Amino acid sequence: MTAERKAAAVRPFRIDIAQSDLEDLADRLDRTRFVPEIPGSNDFGVAARRVRPLVECWRNRYDWRAWEALINIHPQFVTRIDGLDVHFLHVRSPAPNAFPLLLTHGWPMSIVEYLSVIGPLTDPPAHGRVGQAFDVVIPSIPGFGFSGPVLEPDWNRHRVARAWAQLMDRLGYFRYGVHGNDVGAIISIEVGRVDPDRVAGVHVTQVFSLPSSDRRELAAMDDDDRDRVRRSEWFIRNKGAYLQLQSTQPQTLAHALGDSPVGQLAWNLQLFGDDVTDDYVITNVMIYWLTNTAGTSAVTAYFEPGQAPRSPELTTTPLGVATFADDVFQSVRPLAERDHGAITSWNVYGTGGHHAAHTVPGVLVDDIRRFFRPLLEGTSDDTSSSNGLASAPAAS
Repeated sequence: MTAERKAAAVRPFRIDIAQSDLEDLADRLDRTRFVPEIPGSNDFGVAARRVRPLVECWRNRYDWRAWEALINIHPQFVTRIDGLDVHFLHVRSPAPNAFPLLLTHGWPMSIVEYLSVIGPLTDPPAHGRVGQAFDVVIPSIPGFGFSGPVLEPDWNRHRVARAWAQLMDRLGYFRYGVHGNDVGAIISIEVGRVDPDRVAGVHVTQVFSLPSSDRRELAAMDDDDRDRVRRSEWFIRNKGAYLQLQSTQPQTLAHALGDSPVGQLAWNLQLFGDDVTDDYVITNVMIYWLTNTAGTSAVTAYFEPGQAPRSPELTTTPLGVATFADDVFQSVRPLAERDHGAITSWNVYGTGGHHAAHTVPGVLVDDIRRFFRPLLEGTSDDTSSSNGLASAPAAS
């Protein structure tokens, strides 16, 4: 595809939710039938006492139009890849040596996950930082949000990764970096597998390497790593019902979530801790609700990955890991090194959690910048090669 055709294939996009959809939502919230509070219900899942005040905030104080405008500040586009319209933010840095960085969100998040890091990544001086600037590309995963429902099978991590590689090529980037959180971490690592000649490095906030049946793996670890394993296993065992259901019966659940905004809120709330703001929770939930993608996001994030074969080979693309204190899943380096052959950066932080880009954006941005610094050293000062650009379409 020529540069001109690539440019034509990228169409501008702007979020503009119909007022009738917002009025329908308000009516549904007004008619919510709350479930009875169960004593000690934190043991049974998301408690009614957690849901009620969020619904009250959603109905009476939350302003979708303000968030819609905030997202629309950033250039957005849609392009058709492998039969699907992929939605993405594409924010260019004012710095002449900016390097392309692809960021992939997780579940139950959306593009909103990365709004707080766009400025510090693209324009470090304006945010009190120094160092490498990035052009950022933030796509909505197929089946999520404004990338719309996926109505055919096999949109697993391999297919999404190939789509991401095609997206970056279409934008004119011949070399780029990758970052991901949660499901986005799994996809990002796969991008490094499918496009190794162009991906300079992969940065993630989790490596989902689990212990094998050989318990000698645990015996060889230090106490801190064994504790991280126990914390992750406890979470999967006690809080992981969503994993089991969405990886086996996502469509059954979708009927309930697609009909009840409060049901959607409560279901997504499982992975939103107390460290995130109410507006952050509600805005992410709004995107699932307004696009009716509860079911298809579950299929892409959990059902299809379970059907996809696991690659037996070690990854070879440079990998950087930032793990945060209160994350629901704790990465364990000895297990990660079993599956990944080029870990070049591993930092453990005593702050933050599963939503680091929202709660501790400065820490995450600094870790990303430190990881990529040695990978980009010695790059030519010529703009055409130093920022990974081939001939980026003017439209983006």
